[in-house]
Amino acid sequence: MIIEFRCDREQARLWMRRETLRVNDQDIPVQFAWTTTPGSHPAGLEALFELERIVLRKGKAGGADRLKTIPERPRAGSPDVVVDFTSAARDPKCSAKLYLRPRFNGCAGENAALAAVLAGDLPVIEIVNELDGTIMDRGHPSAEIAAGLSGGLEAVMARTLSMLTPILSGAPRLVPQLAAPANSGAAPNPTPFVVRGVATSIAKEIYRLCCYAPHWHVGWRYAENADVWRTGDLSGPAWNVLGDPGNRFYADPFPVTWQGRTFVFFEDLDHRIGKGIISAIEFDGNGPVGKVLPVLEEPWHLSYPFLIENDGELWMIPESTAHRDVPLYKCIRFPDKWERHATLLSGLELADVTITQHDGLYYMFGAWRDGTGGYSDTLAIYYAERLLGPWRPHASNPVLMDRATARPAGNFVAVDGRLWRPVQDCTNGYGAALGLAEVLELSPTTYRQAVRHLLKPGPLWTGRKLHTLNRCGQLEVIDGSRVQPKTAALLASLRSSDRPSQSDWHSALAKPIARRLH
Repeated sequence: MIIEFRCDREQARLWMRRETLRVNDQDIPVQFAWTTTPGSHPAGLEALFELERIVLRKGKAGGADRLKTIPERPRAGSPDVVVDFTSAARDPKCSAKLYLRPRFNGCAGENAALAAVLAGDLPVIEIVNELDGTIMDRGHPSAEIAAGLSGGLEAVMARTLSMLTPILSGAPRLVPQLAAPANSGAAPNPTPFVVRGVATSIAKEIYRLCCYAPHWHVGWRYAENADVWRTGDLSGPAWNVLGDPGNRFYADPFPVTWQGRTFVFFEDLDHRIGKGIISAIEFDGNGPVGKVLPVLEEPWHLSYPFLIENDGELWMIPESTAHRDVPLYKCIRFPDKWERHATLLSGLELADVTITQHDGLYYMFGAWRDGTGGYSDTLAIYYAERLLGPWRPHASNPVLMDRATARPAGNFVAVDGRLWRPVQDCTNGYGAALGLAEVLELSPTTYRQAVRHLLKPGPLWTGRKLHTLNRCGQLEVIDGSRVQPKTAALLASLRSSDRPSQSDWHSALAKPIARRLH
């Protein structure tokens, strides 16, 4: 197979240095055809991108940076597949069997992508086969790590490349219906946008200097028959907040009753070092009792402690994307002793792994990332006959690219014979809301879901975010985030048993100030 990328010389960027595409476990070389597309490009765009590189990315290179030298590699011959990133008309003499055109909110070319970002959002991406007009795939990327206009463009192009691989692999595509805003295709003057971006970045740095950000906290209640899955909202008994020492946050709560005792396990992150461990606290029917216990720590960050009972044992699969694997831990002594038992998948970033059983198989859901782009917009599914595997990829992986419905947000729930999954809705930022999605179809080759309810922070659950929902018996738990001033956190920790030393004070206040002064 000969794959050809057609790109505009005037828009030659760092992401175009890709030499291969991974297709059916093989690295297929990519050749380039450089063209010049008629039409204007936003004045001063490259200077503004350079400003963002210096100010927002601290000098680090990014995929939207201009290529100083356009690679002129020899062409292998007439392409079998053309991927045209320009807005130019298709050459009718082209004999390629597949002619793919990425579209951004319905329009082709970099200017269309820029117009969407300048309008305040990343576009819906469509990959269209121009030979017959078929939409091969559709997705909506997330922007949680996109800094400025150049970062938005980089996120869009990274996810566009991610969408090409399964199409060229011949995997069946489950094309979602995603509404795209109207797009003129003409990018307006980007200068005000970039100036606002720089000002916003400075404001965020000041905020981070004064406050721990983000600062998550766990909510709990005994819901009886008024739980979220039955009401479709956050009404019912009032939510209580699990207290934390201020310089640590608690998130991703998973409750379980085991050996006659109920504990809630959660991510426990120390702001002073920026790494999470798994901790737990006991609940007695009225609320939390005793102290928070650390139960699992690794040299790398851990979060989202998914729990599953299997063959008379209790198992945990904490998120460990920093280690690029999906580990399985066995409970040796409940609740505080766990040993790594197996690695279910390796060599990949799969966040918030959540497993359910359906029609005799185990299905593993996770937010997949291939090293680029956002962390919350792409769903991958794996299946196995046993918890220990072997785990095989779903025929349509990645199954879905949609920031509003992809990332898991807690355990699957069966209600009146229907299977449901909570999903993180990152439309307005990471963890901004939570959707309740009904699973309509699930097999090794198919998947369909429909979001029936959307939960947002508000009077019933104060705070700024909401991204995990779980239940055990009558105990229901969620999480959210709040503003946590660093001085208040330090004063609170002084009154706790976890008293900071003089060096902790220096780490929490002096070092951030020094970094920003230099």
